[in-house]
Amino acid sequence: MIKLLGRLRKKYEESITPLCKSLGNLGVTPNAATTLSLLLACLAAVGYASRSPLWAAFGLLASAAADMVDGGIARATGKATRFGAVYDHVLDRYAEFAILVGIGLGGFADWHWVVFSLFGMVMASFVRAKAESVGGLKSCSVGIAERQEKLILILLGSILQVFFGYALLLAVVIVGVVSHITVVQRLQYTFTQTRGVDHGV
Repeated sequence: MIKLLGRLRKKYEESITPLCKSLGNLGVTPNAATTLSLLLACLAAVGYASRSPLWAAFGLLASAAADMVDGGIARATGKATRFGAVYDHVLDRYAEFAILVGIGLGGFADWHWVVFSLFGMVMASFVRAKAESVGGLKSCSVGIAERQEKLILILLGSILQVFFGYALLLAVVIVGVVSHITVVQRLQYTFTQTRGVDHGV
């Protein structure tokens, strides 16, 4: 599934390159697109809190699109920066927080499941960041599910919520489970890759 979504993501990025270049020429910066992604995620959160899962799904989809565009603008205009990469990762975590809190406020999932899922998503990203910085790995994107897959699960849950009253709850639980599994997988991968190597503490 991850490889398939990865190929689809690559094709999508290639297809929107002309659009990203045009946006860059109009003065839209990658950081502006990143900020818009967070604002749209907050609108999705309001939709969840207002018990309007379909409207929330539109907001979530728009947020994901903006999150793809920011990297596209950076690549198309040559404006990729280290700060931009950090800014993107930080706002992604805030977006996840807003979405899951919105789901909790809307009563679609009990708070202990919201916390379980949110903490799993944050820790999966945290382990990757530490593995690549402290651990010295070039990349630690391994695992059963990355951010895109988790958002797709929530998006599907939002749509199915109209037909099944437990769909979003199930999506949140699954996201939490796969997130914590991803944490273990990334720790195991880091251990294997750094075995016998001392990078210092």
